[in-house]
Amino acid sequence: MDPGHAVRSVGRVLGWIGGGLITLLVLGMIAIVVYGNVGVRQAESVPLATVRNDPRIDLVHSDGAWVMTPTDGQAAEGQATDGLVFIPGAKVDPLAYASMLAGLVREGVTVIITKPTLNLAFFDLRRLTAFTALAPWVQRWAVGGHSLGGVRACQLVGGGGVQTLVLFASYCARDISGTDVRVLSVSGSRDGLSTPTKINNARPLLPADAESVVIDGANHASFGAYGDQPGDGTATESSATVQAEIDDAVLRFLTG
Repeated sequence: MDPGHAVRSVGRVLGWIGGGLITLLVLGMIAIVVYGNVGVRQAESVPLATVRNDPRIDLVHSDGAWVMTPTDGQAAEGQATDGLVFIPGAKVDPLAYASMLAGLVREGVTVIITKPTLNLAFFDLRRLTAFTALAPWVQRWAVGGHSLGGVRACQLVGGGGVQTLVLFASYCARDISGTDVRVLSVSGSRDGLSTPTKINNARPLLPADAESVVIDGANHASFGAYGDQPGDGTATESSATVQAEIDDAVLRFLTG
């Protein structure tokens, strides 16, 4: 065989392989983009309108996040305030959590709701400081999230000096049991996704003094306002009651 012909043949084969790999990579990227943007659970209009129309809350979009600020003058006066960086669950509109977090804001807590890349927390590579910088008046920060957002929050806690973690119907996949992180886990007894069993099984990954609050009758979707979710349990408690229990547990933990 002509050596030149053999070399050209190998080159063509390598070219086909390279072209095939590039095609697979492009198709994979397209699939991820489509997956992240199709089927996103949108915020329910009435709860969101209630937040937008509340004179006690300032809701603005800034640098890839929604900033919820109390309008009682604390921020303007530079008073010490508490803040929470909140990471949404997978493929859930960040604004679907505004009504659930509004009670904290009314009590003086600044809340930053992140807007993850492709609506999936693990694709958002920004550091906590990218969000805490949006509210420089806050002196005590916590990070938390719902469902997959809580798993991501577990990975971020400790960054930027943030040592407080709040899990909303979520649990850690990272072992932080040997750290000084303060942890509050708020979950629902009727959750069909982050089930009580899953949360209990992941409990050893948290510090021994981690606090746990189980809201009787709450399901996975009780922690947002985006409608029912496939695979979830059936909530047996009203949204208003669940909201009040979330407010009480989280406020006591953050400000106590």
